[in-house]
Amino acid sequence: MITEEDNLKGHEHRTFKLQEPMHSPDGDYIDCVPSHLQPAFDHPHLKGQQPLDPPERPKGRHLGEMPSENYQLWSVSGEFCPEGTVPIRRTTEQDVLRASSVRRFGRKFQRPVRRDTSSSGHEHAVGYVSGQQYYGAKASINVWAPRVASRYEFSLSQMWVISGSFGNDLNTIEAGWQASSQLLSFHVSPELYGDNYPRFFTYWTTDAYQTTGCYNLLCSGFVQTNNRIAMGAAISPRSSYHGGQFDISILVWKDPKHGNWWLEFGSGTLVGYWPAFLFTHLRTHATMVQYGGEVVNTRSSGYHTPTQMGSGHFAWEGFGKASYFRNLQVVDWGNNLIPLPNLRVLADHPDCYDIRGGINRVWGNYFYYGGPGRNSRCP
Repeated sequence: MITEEDNLKGHEHRTFKLQEPMHSPDGDYIDCVPSHLQPAFDHPHLKGQQPLDPPERPKGRHLGEMPSENYQLWSVSGEFCPEGTVPIRRTTEQDVLRASSVRRFGRKFQRPVRRDTSSSGHEHAVGYVSGQQYYGAKASINVWAPRVASRYEFSLSQMWVISGSFGNDLNTIEAGWQASSQLLSFHVSPELYGDNYPRFFTYWTTDAYQTTGCYNLLCSGFVQTNNRIAMGAAISPRSSYHGGQFDISILVWKDPKHGNWWLEFGSGTLVGYWPAFLFTHLRTHATMVQYGGEVVNTRSSGYHTPTQMGSGHFAWEGFGKASYFRNLQVVDWGNNLIPLPNLRVLADHPDCYDIRGGINRVWGNYFYYGGPGRNSRCP
């Protein structure tokens, strides 16, 4: 657990005075940390630097954006961190103990990008484009709180910006929401948070999740520039079956001038950037963009997990019942947002979790996806 003299990573002491942390309704503590003292600036390439100024935003029609002031639970009171600081979700002792090891804390299992139907218990229902050069991606992602059956499992909905092969040189930038089990454990792997709130998250890797990269701000990498968005914090409100539907817009794109990859949340809210030097293949461009859901199926009881993906309902149920991605776009070499040229959809196990794509004037490219996991057709 951090103190006023410890940074979130725990392996370097800093002497600065933190203001009183903000206490979120979900139990999180949010610290307001001076921007130049965030974990990213422990990196040798960034030491002594300040966050960069905003880049040129991609041109074109920004579809489906809605105001984002109330998208996180910790700030529903209207209180934010002061200018010149960034909000960082406090890492607790329980967070670390839920990891399989201190070394693995804040990292994903290997191979969470869809490559085949047997990727270490990871199951996907995704839409994707490939075969061209991509310089960014955007989507509006429906937010739910799916039931996660086991402390060893998670359910997430995200975008992947991908380059490299699916071997050890895989580069990814990822952003979306994730839900974990409410069950606490002293030796579990993917879960970070210990509750089933959907949480805004990011991830990056340059070696297929082996030794590089991490979630959110849990290592030196992502540079946060925003004082109102906390990585890893709970999203509010959430959608309900036959009730209100809520989504978040996420844009990731490559700054044409400096080559860094920037993240935008909601309507024009810049969160920060991944410096170009972190990557190998993504220093130039992405070769694939993927959108959709992923669950971990441990088969811990000898049968398929009942962990839900999306809303927990199949795609055919449609709006208000099934979860969706809408307004899918990519960024081209001229920094223009364009519709997807050739969206393909794929579900690893459609009897457990499925996906159905479409296109219309209001939503552009979209798909419904998800499912309940274990059922009579998914034993």
